[in-house]
Amino acid sequence: MLDSCKLKTGETLPFGYNKRTNTIGTSNADFPLADPGMYQLDITLKRGQNLAARDRGGSSDPYVKFKIGGKEVFRSKTIHKNLNPVWEEKICILIDHPREPLYIKVFDYDFGLQDDFIGSAFLDLMSLELNRSTDINLTLKDPHYPDHDLGTILLSVLLAPKEEQREVTMLMRKSWKRSSKFQPQSLRLSDMHRKSQLWRGIVSITLIEGCELKAMDANGLSDPYVKFRLGHQKYKSKIVPKTLNPQWREQFDFHLYEERGGIIDITVWDKDAGKRDDFIGRCQVDLSTLSREQTHKLELQLVEGEGWLVLLVTLTASAAVSISDLSVNSLEDQKERDEILKRYNTMRMFHNMKDVGFLQVKVIRAEALMAADVTGKSDPFCVVELNNDRLLTHTVYKNLNPEWNKVFTFNIKDIHSVLEVTVYDEDRDRSADFLGKVAIPLLSIQNGEQKAYVLKNKQLTGPTKGVIYLEIDVIFNAVKASIRTLMPKEQKYIEEENRLSKQLLLRNFIRMKRCVMVLINAAYYVNSCFDWDSPQRSLAAFVLFLFVVWNFELYMIPLALLLLLAWNYFLILSGKDNTQHDTDCM
Repeated sequence: MLDSCKLKTGETLPFGYNKRTNTIGTSNADFPLADPGMYQLDITLKRGQNLAARDRGGSSDPYVKFKIGGKEVFRSKTIHKNLNPVWEEKICILIDHPREPLYIKVFDYDFGLQDDFIGSAFLDLMSLELNRSTDINLTLKDPHYPDHDLGTILLSVLLAPKEEQREVTMLMRKSWKRSSKFQPQSLRLSDMHRKSQLWRGIVSITLIEGCELKAMDANGLSDPYVKFRLGHQKYKSKIVPKTLNPQWREQFDFHLYEERGGIIDITVWDKDAGKRDDFIGRCQVDLSTLSREQTHKLELQLVEGEGWLVLLVTLTASAAVSISDLSVNSLEDQKERDEILKRYNTMRMFHNMKDVGFLQVKVIRAEALMAADVTGKSDPFCVVELNNDRLLTHTVYKNLNPEWNKVFTFNIKDIHSVLEVTVYDEDRDRSADFLGKVAIPLLSIQNGEQKAYVLKNKQLTGPTKGVIYLEIDVIFNAVKASIRTLMPKEQKYIEEENRLSKQLLLRNFIRMKRCVMVLINAAYYVNSCFDWDSPQRSLAAFVLFLFVVWNFELYMIPLALLLLLAWNYFLILSGKDNTQHDTDCM
């Protein structure tokens, strides 16, 4: 007799569970099986009752995980030392169809050890009645110990069709029917956002620094790191040891699933080896108060602690909500163009000196990109950066010739800035792969001209595979730009970390080897003079020694170095220098 049956995702079902059997209520006959569309599942994790004790003290530190289709979609907070925890946490999940059951797992948190399994339960979503909130009490079971009483979990569940998805798709189709060549792209974008749970935008966050943090260690310092959380998305920064004013300069992205934004919870911790990390403070960022398509510099005071954090936050709308605006840009509308030209004309040279000019970038398409995935394709998206302003396009999946047709606008603070456009391959489970980059000085831009730029490597020293088509317009006030030139350059908060280059390491090794060999040969030469291997050479060295000792002055030391530089210059002019040849051979 079988104790369990396997799911396709590798999960095990307790004995007696059948995917076609309703776990609660009666089945709903209103599910549109022919056209499943999207569904929104709202869950309120209320509380647990009489959970099993997993710690020595007869208690547990429980938390809950939700899984659908083998993927973890939510993890609750941990309630310490409580067998009847109260969570009252809400989660909103978008699903393709309620055929997949909701899998609930409860664990006991153990610091530094593997968390103990308390119990699990399944909820058949097909048994829910649409558009009606239902309170459900689930009994936890362990497949290995089916007779044990492991407690219960109380949920409130509401399942409703996601009609908004159909409206968005129809809007996309209507807006793209104007041009037949763009229609297949709209369908691919619709499919892409259905896979990624219809995220409505991207939050790009740069963690710059912390200031005057609370000292948690005996030496009067801390080893701080920061945790970010937006819904079920999490990020943990690196640890900066022994400081109260850490510099992180880390950049990462979150997906926005709600139109109104959401709240980012930020906690700062002090790393302690061998024991529980110390809590330094917390703060929040309410995304609904921030304007989109603009980079905000935030200084956040920590509550329940001391000090503050400095962040850069940029909200970028996804293609699902901005695709209808792709054919509209500021400079093509004559009225808006006149307004922009008026804003930066010579008569307004002393108005808002920090606003030097206006930059519009059309990211049109790329061709012949590098294949970064094992399927021979890539999932490319584009990042456009001007100093500390950073905006992103949507991702075009499984395509080496993507079309974005996205328009970006920036305020120019320094006309000597460089526009950087970087193409990445999106990877869901790890950081994005680099595909290519171009750097364009603003002063070299020719307005209104669509150009193909060859993508280069990260160091911009050589080409990589692919080209990207851009159309750029720059409007600026020449007087403001000239005055701004005399001021210090804006500091760029996020920069690429220098990585170890094998080629550079080999070049430096050869250079050091050559210097050491010169010293060794000089030592052999001097020693041969003392050994009188050549009487004429030893006699000449002796006369030279007497002359130098008798006539030596301090100014002769830099003069000797100057003669050495002149000798090397003579070798380069005569073509006898082989340094460049050694470099080229590498």
